[in-house]
Amino acid sequence: MQEPSPSHPYYPLDAAIEGYVPNTTPVLELLISAGGACFILLSTVFALVSYVRPTLRMADRVAILWFVLSGSLHCFFEGYFVIHHAHMGSAQDLFGQLWKEYALSDSRYMTSDTLVLCMETMTVLLWGPLCFVVAALTAARHSLRHPFQLLVCMSHLYGDTLYYATSLVDDYAKGQPYCRPERYYFWLYYFFMNFIWIVVPAYYLYDSVTTISAALKRNEESAEERKAQ
Repeated sequence: MQEPSPSHPYYPLDAAIEGYVPNTTPVLELLISAGGACFILLSTVFALVSYVRPTLRMADRVAILWFVLSGSLHCFFEGYFVIHHAHMGSAQDLFGQLWKEYALSDSRYMTSDTLVLCMETMTVLLWGPLCFVVAALTAARHSLRHPFQLLVCMSHLYGDTLYYATSLVDDYAKGQPYCRPERYYFWLYYFFMNFIWIVVPAYYLYDSVTTISAALKRNEESAEERKAQ
């Protein structure tokens, strides 16, 4: 007797995904739409920052772009998941179809997985808004930029590490994969798209640590000089 074909393309194939319907928009069109939206956002922010703060260093302008992009993805794209997680399978708008495409590399986004849902909720409520705070502090050249930047970057590193670890442990230790067997889903969607939020935050974490350390060292040297006078 022939086994019935799976009702969805996600792994494990017996995952309960209520109301699933295939995407109606080609993958390339989805990616172009998402990339175009990001380009418009970043171009607008760069032009605005350049106009308001023309003397701001290019490195600081790039940092603002990164944190605005991160904050926008956290609050709006990931916020969409938090709001609509219970019926992602039937979603056909842009964000819904993008999530369904990404979920081919991690089906937990289609099943309201507890860890993913809690992690994304914290990201939407805390780390997304704080990314905008860091961008604003950077534009204002405020002294609190680096303490907040350090906090946000640590949250990204911790969250991504936990995200990788739980999925890989379930796959290799428990034999429960969430990613389709085609390797490009694992390497391009799951690994690369998340690894960006390890590499870039690690750089800005280092930037904040060295900046704060140098400031404290200068303060201590100034204090020693005043004592010696």
